[in-house]
Amino acid sequence: MLKKIVTSFKMAVGNMHGNLFHTLLSILGMIIGVAALVSILSLIDGMEKFAKDQISETTSLKSIALTPRSTRTVNGISVKKDSFVYVTYSKFKELEKSIKQQAKFYLISTQSAEVSSPEISSPIVSMVYGCSETMRPGLTLLKGRLFTINDFNSNPINAIVNKSFLSASGKSDFAWLGKSLQINGREIKIIGIVDEKSERPEIYLPITTFSHAELKSYPPSISVDVAEVEDVASVKQSISAWIKEQYPNNTDDLELMTHEFRLEQATKGFMLFRVIMGLIVGISVIVGGIGVMNVMLITVTQRTTEIGVRKALGANRKDIVLQFLAEAVSISTLGSLCGLVLGILGTMGIIPIVKAITKVPFQASYTWNTIGVVAVLAIVVGIIFGTYPAIRASKLDPVEAIRKE
Repeated sequence: MLKKIVTSFKMAVGNMHGNLFHTLLSILGMIIGVAALVSILSLIDGMEKFAKDQISETTSLKSIALTPRSTRTVNGISVKKDSFVYVTYSKFKELEKSIKQQAKFYLISTQSAEVSSPEISSPIVSMVYGCSETMRPGLTLLKGRLFTINDFNSNPINAIVNKSFLSASGKSDFAWLGKSLQINGREIKIIGIVDEKSERPEIYLPITTFSHAELKSYPPSISVDVAEVEDVASVKQSISAWIKEQYPNNTDDLELMTHEFRLEQATKGFMLFRVIMGLIVGISVIVGGIGVMNVMLITVTQRTTEIGVRKALGANRKDIVLQFLAEAVSISTLGSLCGLVLGILGTMGIIPIVKAITKVPFQASYTWNTIGVVAVLAIVVGIIFGTYPAIRASKLDPVEAIRKE
């Protein structure tokens, strides 16, 4: 059977080569249809990638938040719970070790406090963050150093301040490095200065310096930045399993949140757009398929004698059907390949125009899905629109076919 298929395709290629101009004219519709389809799909894929990148930059699609539910709703009113669980620093380190995927973990508790010092004329109201070694994303060290594991058991308490704190204190240089401050009765020593996109004075402390009462009043939350968007779901599932294992009776006290729904909405929207545009452009592919069927019917008429001779020499109906189906698939494949190349070239010409008009750094995206669609389309169109001419050829009576010559 395989030998017959190979032979049929060899004959098909030979016939196409012998009538090349006729073949090219017949598949012109196919070429235009596939080119339009490739251009549309690659542009939509590029739009989807651009949209996802924009969403990712603005909504942290790679981020997972684990926050304690310190309140409950009664008659539509938010009421603080008498008791609830929160993730301690030691539990946070256990969670960090339990996750196998590549990710960065942040533990942080936020409160405000007055900061005083003999070198400050009046107390400075600052945001005070109790955090893990990783502190917060987006911080840039300007001077000194960041936290290490040793700082979580040190005395005096080491602290890091931001650039805005320097401005609020009246000192814009790094004179505070190595100096001491007082916060809520605690003496802290400044070991580092960071640049953070905030105009508020901010101070970072090891979260282990916060008392249980402070953590109950300002429950810490965990932020997880996953390396790849595709891993968000699996990391979320792993964290959920860890919560059930560590807090079997208090799972409702901890809430997991992601921005996956935004990505899902964008994906669904572009999928709908892709399907609708694909169906519209698919009409031109159908027209191209009709052109393939037309040339195949003409071919059957022109080669009536050849068909009669082959049947007289022992070829059965299956052999004839296979021969003409192979020719139809070959013609549609040639049209699809030409359309693929034309579509890519056309898209390359469209992109500069789109950029010039929109001023957006937009790029088309050529995926294996698009190439797969073209490959499947070539085979399907060839089979669908080549079946009728092939069956018609196989039904020819050999005696009548030879007599017509």
